[in-house]
Amino acid sequence: MKFYITMSMIIIANSTLGQVVFSHFPVHSEDYAVDIRMIMEKTIEKHGLEEWRMVVLTSELHGHVGVYAIIGAKMGLYAREVLNAGQDELSIISYAGSKPPVSCLNDGLQASTGATLGHGLISIREDIIASPVAEFTHAGKTLRISLIESLNIEIEESIKAAIKTNGGLTEEYWQKVRELALICWLEYDRKEIFEIQEIIK
Repeated sequence: MKFYITMSMIIIANSTLGQVVFSHFPVHSEDYAVDIRMIMEKTIEKHGLEEWRMVVLTSELHGHVGVYAIIGAKMGLYAREVLNAGQDELSIISYAGSKPPVSCLNDGLQASTGATLGHGLISIREDIIASPVAEFTHAGKTLRISLIESLNIEIEESIKAAIKTNGGLTEEYWQKVRELALICWLEYDRKEIFEIQEIIK
């Protein structure tokens, strides 16, 4: 399957998303692994080129294609849209802790917002039970965004089942995680999978 993004989309990507290392972001299906190619066209049509770019960058940073990392990318982009914030303009408090798999959310948050540890714009709560929740602050407004609980339970159960079926963190387990993540990437709409609450400080 060959899929080419139109020239107008490439121009938009270069002008609005910004490039640091690339002269342009990889846009041909041949640039991606075979299983990624299979979802590329539908995913970009459904969620847009910017989310595609953020999830690709997240996955490269994270070292594998994972569900919570992708959810973090979707959450960060959604927060930027709701708060009308550009890259590097948010500060974040993550409730995802520092233990996988939930902590994988943090990589997606950083890649999609630019609120990185290096920039000092993200901090991780360690005094609570880890959950896929984060607070985003921009221009004096703070929002708490949470993955819908029923969806989180479904993901937790899928990951536990993958560990049980595949005998731990085996190669087969990681393949199953990748398959689950690709479903998440394609099917989860960032405008529908989160609950949002304004925090008054």
